Amino acid sequence: MALHIGIVGLPNVGKSTLFNALTHTRGAQAQNYPFCTIEPNVGVVEVPDARLITLADMVHPEKVIPAAIEFVDIAGLVRGASKGEGLGNQFLAAIREADAICEVVRLFPSSDIIHVEGSVDGKRDRETIETELCLADLDVLERRIEKVRGAARTGDKEKQRELILIEKLLASLKAGILASLTDLTSEERFFAQSFQLLTLKPIIYAANVGEQELHKTSAHSARALLGLPDTAQVIIISAKIEEDLQDLSPQEAQAFLRELSVTSSGLDQLISAAYSALGYETFFTAGPQEVRAWTIAKGSSAPQAASVIHSDFEKGFIRAETIAFKDYVGHGGELKAKEAGKMRAEGKDYIVQDGDVMHFRFSS
Repeated sequence: MALHIGIVGLPNVGKSTLFNALTHTRGAQAQNYPFCTIEPNVGVVEVPDARLITLADMVHPEKVIPAAIEFVDIAGLVRGASKGEGLGNQFLAAIREADAICEVVRLFPSSDIIHVEGSVDGKRDRETIETELCLADLDVLERRIEKVRGAARTGDKEKQRELILIEKLLASLKAGILASLTDLTSEERFFAQSFQLLTLKPIIYAANVGEQELHKTSAHSARALLGLPDTAQVIIISAKIEEDLQDLSPQEAQAFLRELSVTSSGLDQLISAAYSALGYETFFTAGPQEVRAWTIAKGSSAPQAASVIHSDFEKGFIRAETIAFKDYVGHGGELKAKEAGKMRAEGKDYIVQDGDVMHFRFSS
């Protein structure tokens, strides 16, 4: 399952620097001028999971394969992007393909790095980005509502429900409220996915701070600076420090972080937050050939989980032999966990739990 996170923000806020750090490359251009990134840069990032390492240490497989997320470094957005200003059309097309948004907001001061608005103001910058996303979504919905109104007048019940939903979303967007924060029923939210709205996507905020502010800035204080509610997911990061860490050995990196009074890199938090924001979880397969983390949507059934490995597994599903991660580790592996009665035979109705270690039985 390919998960795509679009890294967005104004020009010169550290998007490409963050992308380079995430992907352990220098693939994205990171220069001091607007629109340094024109074509989106794409990189695959492993999802950090200590459980996978634990399983690998126990099983000693030939291969270890983590879950992964695809990050896309998208061209910088400017005021007026929804009307085609700057690289607006390219920006909006690229972000529409993403499953979630990582919004990078600059909080670090610098006289050397040009700010497109002339000054550093995180709240203003966030509002600029989200206003452009709202305007783009308004355009989509206003074009759609014209078609729906006619069908609704004929008595088409489905179109009448769609009309009510569009009107609700339009009212929110005109008030500057993202579609994701609009009060929708689960049925409305599911139907709204078909509109492909930019503001319906989950957003993670990466507050990009300077070296001196890294250990002083909390998620709570960053939310206040950005004018965000307490429910917003904010990760504090110094993109330049994270990029510099990639040139160091793990031991040197830890020593460098200690000097900065920081216990760990912000990248792992950001990657994990992106994975969680999409509503996904992990199950594992573990054997001598391979220990692997598999990505599924929360609430997936055993057959749906099996289909991630191969579509034939779902079609011919018989049962899932399942051990909870804590039981697998606590009993020292599959054999002893099975002897202790911790391996369960689960059927088609079983909802997979995060961390389950599974074998699937199926008929070909």
